[in-house]
Amino acid sequence: MAADDIGQLADALSRTHVGDGELSYQGRGLKLDNAESVAGLVTEIAQYQGLRALRLEGNTIGVEAAQAIAKALEDKDQLQKCHWSDMFTGRLRAEIPTALRSLGSAITSAGARLSELDLSDNAFGPDGVKGIEQLLMSPSCHSLKVLRLNNCGMGIGGGKILAEALTECHRRSSALGAPLSLRVFIAGRNRLENEGASALAKAFKLLGSLEELHVPQNGINHPGIRALASAMQHNPHLRVLNLNDNTFTKRGALAMAQALRHLKNIQVINFGDCLVRTEGAMALSAVLREGLPILKELNLSFGEITEPAALLLAQAVLNKPQMEKVDLNGNCLGEEGCEALREAMEVMDKADMLASLSDDEGEPDDEDDNEDDDDDNETDEDDHETFEDEEKENLDEEEEHSKENGVNCNGNSPSSKLQNPTKIASYLCSPSSEKELDLEDKTASLEHQVDADDPERAADVLLKISASYKEEAESGEALLEAVDAVLKTMLSASLLQSTCFLSTLLVHMGLLKGEGKVKRVPVVSAQLSCLTHAVQQPYFQQHHALLLHTVLCRNGKALKSCSSALEGLQDALKRRCSADH
Repeated sequence: MAADDIGQLADALSRTHVGDGELSYQGRGLKLDNAESVAGLVTEIAQYQGLRALRLEGNTIGVEAAQAIAKALEDKDQLQKCHWSDMFTGRLRAEIPTALRSLGSAITSAGARLSELDLSDNAFGPDGVKGIEQLLMSPSCHSLKVLRLNNCGMGIGGGKILAEALTECHRRSSALGAPLSLRVFIAGRNRLENEGASALAKAFKLLGSLEELHVPQNGINHPGIRALASAMQHNPHLRVLNLNDNTFTKRGALAMAQALRHLKNIQVINFGDCLVRTEGAMALSAVLREGLPILKELNLSFGEITEPAALLLAQAVLNKPQMEKVDLNGNCLGEEGCEALREAMEVMDKADMLASLSDDEGEPDDEDDNEDDDDDNETDEDDHETFEDEEKENLDEEEEHSKENGVNCNGNSPSSKLQNPTKIASYLCSPSSEKELDLEDKTASLEHQVDADDPERAADVLLKISASYKEEAESGEALLEAVDAVLKTMLSASLLQSTCFLSTLLVHMGLLKGEGKVKRVPVVSAQLSCLTHAVQQPYFQQHHALLLHTVLCRNGKALKSCSSALEGLQDALKRRCSADH
């Protein structure tokens, strides 16, 4: 060993922190290649009685050096915390698994019970995960509470290996009567993508013990986000959820909103740079309004959110006494939108909690309305198939089925009061007052055509039937009853479901920017008149009116061809919004 290296190690050892069961060589910049280079360090470890934490981060350790350190750890049965981030700088990736296996084997041989393992910033890839696989499955990790693997380059393969190891650890520990109850999992910047995230989601669902989940910047799109959202519903003690810089889009955002309804202990939500977009933000505002009682921080920055959704979010945090920070920077509010948001927060005496809006992207251009990610467009073609297309395809099939079986789709005989589905389908394909009069029991029939879990279909149905409304016509009152039937079903659902329906309706009306290929319906005065009627009904609650009023105030100019009917609707909304004050 060179004299300079010996001097460097001696100086580092003289500055080693010893106390409270911790031995630290943190940030010394030591280049430890072989047994000779770690002789002094190994002696200190061997002589330290009651070692509970070992900090080796910020040095670079070769295979032989790791094996020597491992030898010193073989009798350290009280070791609980291994802070081993950034300790393989400049090493060949092939060396790292061997070094990790040596250290892991020593821990298991000692019979130690770890509570924290930090291997962040080691860039060891999938092979590095294999290097800790046996350790993670061993009794030494049955007690693990904190696992930090940030910036390790695990990739999809490493994510799957890690998920299997955690699952096996849970199985083995459960068999011994003390299931693994991991509380903190950190694995940002690992290129997990959808497959890796989905594999880990299965493990998280099984564990059910997470309190913090940090997986930012992993290239996860909506399939992986939805898998994680499903898993989070089974982790009721979750306090911190950080998915920054992944890609939600609408489907991922809606799934995560649904998951958040089950998380009463959440305090920090970081969905920044996740393309939550306007419909997703509206869904999150619904969850905020009805739950998340102890939320402290909400980050929805750089998500292509427009002004109406931002204002709804601001209104939703009003009843959050512990709220400290709302970050909506980098969205698409525009100068007027930013000012409106600031004013809204000031009126509620919450101005201090709003983060800077200095990086706002400005209002989206009209030509960008249909420019979404290619994968969104491709998949959404199926998701947004119109109700009319579905009915035209199935009309003959249903009629034949009815004739053969003597029953309709609801199990009733053709003579039942409830209408034959072929007649209803014909009406919805091409509504008219004549067909409306021909429906014997339109309310019951139309209630069976919509479902709170299918806002696309419900919006299509509502716009179709309301387009043929004429107040003076004989069918006017009957048609309003049909509108009431549809809206009562959709708005009597959960706040999240009713909000999703209203935002979908507004997208179809061209009042909100949607995602993917959305078929917009030319709005006519009749539809606005039906909504004016609906706003005055008991099922149309104040928060529904607030959402609609917020959007119309900002984007109502899109309905300038129906100015008279729009004015009537806005007046009705104002009255409904202030009715409970």
